Amino acid sequence: MVTLAEVARHAGVSASTVSYVLSGKRPISAATRERVESSVRTLGYHPNAGARALASSRSNIIALMVPLRTDMYLPVMTEIATAVATAARAHGYDILLLTGDEGPEAVRRIEGSALADAMILMDVELDDGRLPLLRAATRPAVLIGLPSDPDGLHCVDLDFAAAGAACVEHLAGLGHREIAVVGEAAAVYERRTGFAERTLAGLRGRAAELGLRLLHRPCEGSYAAVAATLSRIVDERPGTTAFVVQNEAATDPLLALLRQSGRAVPEDVSVVAVCHEQVAARASVPLTSVAVPAREMGRRAVERAVALVEGRGADPEAVLLAPQLTVRASTARTPADT
Repeated sequence: MVTLAEVARHAGVSASTVSYVLSGKRPISAATRERVESSVRTLGYHPNAGARALASSRSNIIALMVPLRTDMYLPVMTEIATAVATAARAHGYDILLLTGDEGPEAVRRIEGSALADAMILMDVELDDGRLPLLRAATRPAVLIGLPSDPDGLHCVDLDFAAAGAACVEHLAGLGHREIAVVGEAAAVYERRTGFAERTLAGLRGRAAELGLRLLHRPCEGSYAAVAATLSRIVDERPGTTAFVVQNEAATDPLLALLRQSGRAVPEDVSVVAVCHEQVAARASVPLTSVAVPAREMGRRAVERAVALVEGRGADPEAVLLAPQLTVRASTARTPADT
């Protein structure tokens, strides 16, 4: 088993310097910190968790609150959670996973105990009931998501409003004037879940600016639900030439149903999705999409939480990742323009 003294010799520093780098008790120059951290990784050093907790009054655990709901697309949530766990382990922290829909009670439980040094929260609503407690908490907290008022909070998220706008701009550039949005399940909007509301706001805002007609319909992810939603859209807006899919679970059913109804993608209708990169690339017709950067969001949230725990945190801010739209085989110019 590698010892702290061996790490010190490898890095060419004193044992106390290694200890300070690991505990964050004293400021250490960036160059020295990088040298020590490199030696830790190279040698595979793992501090004794019990001794470190006693010495630092820390648990070296981060609580991850990720309510698992049936109306959410769980693969993306799971990837974000996995990214959080992986990044935390790289920084010497473990994850306490809270999957129940406890709301403010979960925050009270972590804040009132020594279970965790920091909190990372997912599934953030615009008017999230946990926010007042987080603003008053003594333990650092980072949101993977953006509420309507992020003042005083540390947030990391995709800029979903810009993602929605990018989808509309791409379709408008191809001549599409009638766009339908296959949205998340109705319950997601009823909770005012941040990513869904902000994507929709971006879609609507840019469509209005460009003079396009946009129809939004919430949709469950099942085949039957997508079939009913598509039928409703066609009845209400028979001139629709493009779809934006916000519900990842609906992408495959929608493509299959369009094909069965005799509408070829992209010759007759175009489809854009806001979804995971793999979902888009592996679809029956590879989808033009804005990717949800799950790993990047998880990694950045952990880095911010660790910095706050170790006294290296900056002022609260919302870090929004710029959307990247990748053009694939599912979009083309409108039939009238070809």
